[in-house]
Amino acid sequence: QVRLVESGGGLVQPGGSLRLSCVTSVSIFSAVRMGWYRQAPGKQREVVAVITSGGSINYAGSVKGRFTISRDNAKNMVYLQMNSLKPEDTAVYYCYGYLLLRDYWGQGTQVTVSS
Repeated sequence: QVRLVESGGGLVQPGGSLRLSCVTSVSIFSAVRMGWYRQAPGKQREVVAVITSGGSINYAGSVKGRFTISRDNAKNMVYLQMNSLKPEDTAVYYCYGYLLLRDYWGQGTQVTVSS
């Protein structure tokens, strides 16, 4: 079965950094797209960053210049480097993938930005 598992969340002070990781149980070499979404309390889930099989990358305007998405196809992993974190970045972050002709989601990892 296809599984996506996130790790790397935690508590960090404003201005700090975190690196999230997502490992998949299947190859992501030909995945149409992989990415990260987040959901804050009382808010809808929103896209943070997406990387396609063709190598194109898109970021939400709120994180552009601060976050970086990358992938390691050989290890079946996707990463999200988060710098200059703000309190408004606090949310549960989900790994997402479209592969094998359907959507897959991880269970989420909590990121809390607070002093």
